[in-house]
Amino acid sequence: MQFRTLASAFVMMAALFGGSAALAADPENTMIITLKDGDVTVALRPDLAPGHVEQIKALVREGAYDNVAFHRVIDGFMAQTGDVEFGDMQDGYDPARAGTGGSSRPDLAAEFSSEPYTRGVVGMARSADPDSANSQFFIMLAANPHLNGQYTIVGNVESGMELVDTIKKSDDPNTGAVADPDRMLKVRIAGDK
Repeated sequence: MQFRTLASAFVMMAALFGGSAALAADPENTMIITLKDGDVTVALRPDLAPGHVEQIKALVREGAYDNVAFHRVIDGFMAQTGDVEFGDMQDGYDPARAGTGGSSRPDLAAEFSSEPYTRGVVGMARSADPDSANSQFFIMLAANPHLNGQYTIVGNVESGMELVDTIKKSDDPNTGAVADPDRMLKVRIAGDK
């Protein structure tokens, strides 16, 4: 009986890890974010949020995320980026407005799921309106269950989480705003040549 329980647990773990590996193995749904210290690979989750993933991929392919600041980074919580309107550190960066902008594309209807917000999960930032996500996203530095079911999950970091950990953090625990922030140097979809 103990062997059967152990074998069942092993099969379940293999299915869980195999499912994540299958996502990362799909180049069309693999986003690579180049940071100052190297590449972070994100398995996008069209199974959870097809509309959001499609918008992210379109913005990546436009080059909209290149040089965009991590404008809000809270130790033990998350690193937020993706303000393509006010966060581009080479073209139009406005530290007073970074985090308030989006893209020229329309906001998206929420695609909430039952997936938990654990370390490495990538979620869409939004205002108080659940249907206001646009271009900004965040990477979880630690589990935060209070976000479960409240924000759209678009992916999971598959490799490079140790690089996400080194992103410059805020000195202001209230706002999380970062002075002289780190940035996404280049963002691409693995399947693109």
